[in-house]
Amino acid sequence: MDSNLLHRQVAYTKRCLFEQGYLDRDQFTQLEELQDDTNPNFAEEIVSLFYNDSARLIRSIEQTMASKPTDFEKLDNDMHQFKGSSSSIGANRVTDACSQFREYCLAGNLEGCTRSFQQVKQEHEILKKKLDTYFQLVRQAGKG
Repeated sequence: MDSNLLHRQVAYTKRCLFEQGYLDRDQFTQLEELQDDTNPNFAEEIVSLFYNDSARLIRSIEQTMASKPTDFEKLDNDMHQFKGSSSSIGANRVTDACSQFREYCLAGNLEGCTRSFQQVKQEHEILKKKLDTYFQLVRQAGKG
């Protein structure tokens, strides 16, 4: 594929991620600016670490929600970590969904936690697919 076209696709994809509210422009741009010749895939590596860590947190939250009585303090602590990790890569929609979950935790509302957790997982998965596509384009453009 034409290298120029690939670079335009990368720029368009990133702009869409920002405009659609999936990523915070400033935060994600800062991550990408940390890349250099010695670590050209820094942003992708950080995002990969985020997804590995968040998968662990999702499992922990699922286990805690399944146990009785519900330990809202543990749920809130796990979601606080999840929210912080999401914020560090600029994952706006995931961060917002985490905030909603934490509000339900503080209220001791398991039904609300359950509903909002589905939203957290959905936003997390959508962003993962979009970032996978973005980084695939970035790698292809880098080879061109």
